[in-house]
Amino acid sequence: MTRVRRGYAARRRRTKNRSFASTFRGAHSKLTRMIAQQTMRALVSSHRDRGRQKRDFRRLWITRINAVTHESKVFNSYSKFIHNLYTKQLLLNRKILAQIAISNKNCLYMISNKI
Repeated sequence: MTRVRRGYAARRRRTKNRSFASTFRGAHSKLTRMIAQQTMRALVSSHRDRGRQKRDFRRLWITRINAVTHESKVFNSYSKFIHNLYTKQLLLNRKILAQIAISNKNCLYMISNKI
């Protein structure tokens, strides 16, 4: 059986991988095996951290809302505030509430008075 010369297809695959890894440091952007390993590792990390980022932002929003509710003494806790929002069917998500809490506290007080 004759030997298959893998020149064009392999080179095209390696250059595609190299362009992805071009910003990596040192041998991680120079050596083909290392590029394959580090690319796989980078993709795994990005996939994992997309979920983690959502978690972290939700924690940040909750912390901000909690700080304002404690400061205002309208509600003793964040959980009571959110519970009352749901019972009155005021559909504001935590991201919007956190932005209101930072930029315009009076608006948050008005929302809590509606409850």
